[in-house]
Amino acid sequence: MQTVEIADEAAMTAFGAALGAELRPGDIVALSGDLGAGKTTLARAAIAALGWGGEVPSPTYTLVQSYEPPDARLPVWHVDLYRLESAADADALGLFETDAALINEWPERLGSRLPHDALRLTISGSGDTLRLLTSIVPKAWEGRWPLLLPK
Repeated sequence: MQTVEIADEAAMTAFGAALGAELRPGDIVALSGDLGAGKTTLARAAIAALGWGGEVPSPTYTLVQSYEPPDARLPVWHVDLYRLESAADADALGLFETDAALINEWPERLGSRLPHDALRLTISGSGDTLRLLTSIVPKAWEGRWPLLLPK
């Protein structure tokens, strides 16, 4: 486990872009944090780094927003599980049946169903305060992760 400071929105955007540059098909990024912590800012920057030039709306109401080649370097799903009633409801979304990279906000709604190989990022702080980003890095991210840490 490692914790780094994210000074402002620009730093969160830069971190998200670095994350997007490292994404591979099948990766799962689990973004936890309070409302307003910067989860969607990070996800938008990661998706833009994959080449997506359009709008990246929050999937709060749709639950899943997908981005596909050729408009993105690889298939990626931006997932927001805030409104999920139970972990079993994730089956209807097909989260466990896709090879797309998943950027998953509110992964705690999956409970024990969150795959163990997910990159777990927790953002502390909201509003105009300094953010702390805590990571739990699985083996699948070894060799890629140190490159992402803010300087």
